[in-house]
Amino acid sequence: MRIIRTARRLGYRTVAVFSKADAHSPYVEMADQGVCIGEASPMQSYLSIERILAAAETSGADAVHPGYGFLAEDQEFARACREAGLVFVGPPAEVMAAIGNKAEAKRRMIEMGIPCMFGYHGADQRDERLMEEAERIGYPIMIKAAAGGGGRGMRFAASSIELPGLLRSARTEALKVFGNPELLLEKAIIEPRHIEVQFIADRHGNVIHFGERDCSVQRRHQKIIEEAPSPSVDSALRARMTSTAIRVAQAVAYEGVGTIEFLLDPAGEFFFMEANARLQVEHPVTEALTGFDLVELQFMVASGEPLPIVQSDVTFTGHAIEARLCAEDARHSFVPQAGMIVLWDAPKTLRVDHALRSGLEIFPHYDSMIAKLVSHGRNREEARRRLLFGLEETVALGVLTNKEFLVNCLGHPDFVAGKATTGFIARNADELLRVDDGGRQSAFALAALLYFVGNRRNGKLPTSSTISNGISVSLLLDLDGQRQTIMVQHELDQRYRVVVDDAIYLFKVIDLSESFVRFDCNDLVEGAVYWRDGRQLSMQYRGVSFNVEDVTRVSIARATPPSTNDGKLRALTSGRVVSVLVEVGERVRAGQPIVILEAMKMEHTHVAPIEGTITALNVCVGGQATVSGVIAEIHPNSEASC
Repeated sequence: MRIIRTARRLGYRTVAVFSKADAHSPYVEMADQGVCIGEASPMQSYLSIERILAAAETSGADAVHPGYGFLAEDQEFARACREAGLVFVGPPAEVMAAIGNKAEAKRRMIEMGIPCMFGYHGADQRDERLMEEAERIGYPIMIKAAAGGGGRGMRFAASSIELPGLLRSARTEALKVFGNPELLLEKAIIEPRHIEVQFIADRHGNVIHFGERDCSVQRRHQKIIEEAPSPSVDSALRARMTSTAIRVAQAVAYEGVGTIEFLLDPAGEFFFMEANARLQVEHPVTEALTGFDLVELQFMVASGEPLPIVQSDVTFTGHAIEARLCAEDARHSFVPQAGMIVLWDAPKTLRVDHALRSGLEIFPHYDSMIAKLVSHGRNREEARRRLLFGLEETVALGVLTNKEFLVNCLGHPDFVAGKATTGFIARNADELLRVDDGGRQSAFALAALLYFVGNRRNGKLPTSSTISNGISVSLLLDLDGQRQTIMVQHELDQRYRVVVDDAIYLFKVIDLSESFVRFDCNDLVEGAVYWRDGRQLSMQYRGVSFNVEDVTRVSIARATPPSTNDGKLRALTSGRVVSVLVEVGERVRAGQPIVILEAMKMEHTHVAPIEGTITALNVCVGGQATVSGVIAEIHPNSEASC
């Protein structure tokens, strides 16, 4: 939708390709035409070069914008577009071949004298050779997919003991995602900054940079918060990094928008990491900082026009920060979530790039990112504060998201001080994933109220309640996995007394609609957004989202939360089984990998909850697992029957 907006402003008609799963997505409706290119599976739709080219022929399109995904850096796709007579909005296939493969790019950079991390980028991919090279480099090391990007196929190895397993999993993921199992090894920098330089080049030899972005805040080597300029880069360092990026672009005769990525060590030295031959997800940060539309410039370069600007035209105003809103469970290893967004409302104070609406299904086949929120301010603190406020105002009910996690990141002292490195999340995980018990108690009280007040009728509040005056009713509510018994008493008209533990909440309902309630609670007037469907309730209160279920009438057996020590290994997400690592009858230790599931383009290793013997495996490779389903059972007694 972001690309369509610029294309239409420039007078281009657009064609959206879509899978069957995305047939009703807003971006399909926004385009002038649409062509279905296959099933929900990415390999059968969005990653199928043949089907995309067929769609271009069917619609009569003469250009292809590859977006931000894997095909944007696929030299075979760029070449196929050219051979089909289509303009590829991106660098030529030959340029991608020169810098797209990380190992080849590193070898080229070393020849040019550009600083690179000490490592192994060779063609010999035998495990024995990689083990030898790891010893030569010295631990800790980073394993990377040579054809990779976006954190896929990347692993951190602290010792030789874990290296063989990490090589296997990285190679498997690299082959699956990129079609290339080649790996490279590099000496790991402990807690570096991840800095990238945005540039654009035309076919007439002009290259211009747009400064740097700091992408250090990452989980699983994937960016979730990006900002520009970097709080760790001064003018002298910026000049060195940007001149290096331009030198790389000129050396390969680059055309189009691209990014050169660096690692910045604690001593202030930077090292070439990789080149991205595409427009990146975080480009709005640069657009906010400079005022340029990078997609517009992409179209100009692809049309053969010289760049309409020179370096002195690029100025930087204020500060910009972007946060990636993802459908995932941050408190459980960031496992992706699928389901329906029952209520969506984007903040009006920020730029929000998304393709969402209330009632839209989030499918398990694609990346978990569902929106990008971008703030701009006169300085970093103003941009941070605006983004924080906008996130709290964002309504995304029905599916778990990382919204509260992002809020905690933006409010953490290290981030506020501009000191976040790539180790920021791992180092501060407990604080970033914390639960506000006081806020949770208030949420329990509000949820109990919402289960009993009726919706507005004919513009008026209901004059009666499901609870008779003066009678107390006991509720058992499950709020995000935590259960609580709550007493509710209807006193007069729209006044309710709610007791949670020893805390008393005196409510008066002021206004009520199908999705919003305004109330006075203990002399404080507030509002909350909610959506109720039978026993299920989703609500946003004080900027935090909660999922609630009324389990009062559920049997005692079902109402008791499953024990984490019962030996039953439950799937954290729905997904395809890619590996079963044990057999029935095998002894396992607590924390040992048992099953690997794939969901939303990521692998999720499920480990044994206890030590014992495998008594049942309820999944097989290639099969499907459903969220919370028991995929394996472990008996704590070594004498367990097989």
